[in-house]
Amino acid sequence: MSIRPLTATATTAGALLGMSALFLTVAPTASAAERAAAPTRPGQAPAVGAAAPAAPASHRPALPVGHRGASAYAPENTLAAVDKARQLGIEWVENDVQRTKDGELIVMHDTTLSRTTDVEQRFPDRAPWKIADFTAKEIKSLDAGSWFGKEFEGERVPTLDEYLSRLNRNRQELLLELKSPDLYPGIERQTLDTLSRKGWLNRHHTKNKLIIQSFDAKAVEKVHQDRPDVKTGFLGTPKVSELKSYAKFADQINPAYGDVSKEYVDAAHDVRGPHHRRLEVFTWTVNDAETAKKVAGAGVDGIISNKPDVVRDAVKGAAAPTS
Repeated sequence: MSIRPLTATATTAGALLGMSALFLTVAPTASAAERAAAPTRPGQAPAVGAAAPAAPASHRPALPVGHRGASAYAPENTLAAVDKARQLGIEWVENDVQRTKDGELIVMHDTTLSRTTDVEQRFPDRAPWKIADFTAKEIKSLDAGSWFGKEFEGERVPTLDEYLSRLNRNRQELLLELKSPDLYPGIERQTLDTLSRKGWLNRHHTKNKLIIQSFDAKAVEKVHQDRPDVKTGFLGTPKVSELKSYAKFADQINPAYGDVSKEYVDAAHDVRGPHHRRLEVFTWTVNDAETAKKVAGAGVDGIISNKPDVVRDAVKGAAAPTS
């Protein structure tokens, strides 16, 4: 509905409001930003990058997201870490996706295998042990759990297929990061193809269960171009003056917690993203209650954590403030 001039008669205004007059006794005056963002005709969506209307008071605390699974309690980016998050009652988990020498998508953070597997012992002559230099079969033979604790001995590096299957079984949601996509040309499309094949690009998943993010703005933009229905996030802290540009292809702006302030979060919330909703802000990596409360107080929408249960308990019942 377009906004009528303030000089409209009471009769005209009553006709425009219709049945809403039965429920609203006082109509607030629209701000200049809200009038500028309003559709120009009935049914027309506001422009991408336009100012978002003031949000109603929220009663939902910041969403806890398990960083690489519940990675404080199980080896990161493994099925064990996903299962631990589920045991803790954490529905959303974050992971990292990269590609092997023979083209298989696997879940791992580092671009090399040495920190979280026994690759140096198994293949001592193949330094620097880059993921892109090993086949999926070779990587599947590695122990990805012993480094974290003896009880995780024999844990394997999961493929993206395996990871998605486990999330389906656990009824969990996914914040998927394309890690170093410049090293893997075409990984955006390949990741989308895998998600589609596993049933993750139907309307239920794209609306409620999936976000794709990256530090690489071009990769995020590519995902948005290929599948505009998929929710996307940019990892980093663009200048406030740049937010409207990012809002053309990113639904979220996801800064490190040290960059979070109420002023920055408010500025992001004031801009509409590609799905004509205000930009969200997910921050990382918060592992203690005090910091969780601080960023929640700044109004963030999600908090990515190695200890997502600590974050959940810290912010439980604390609604994010609205400006």
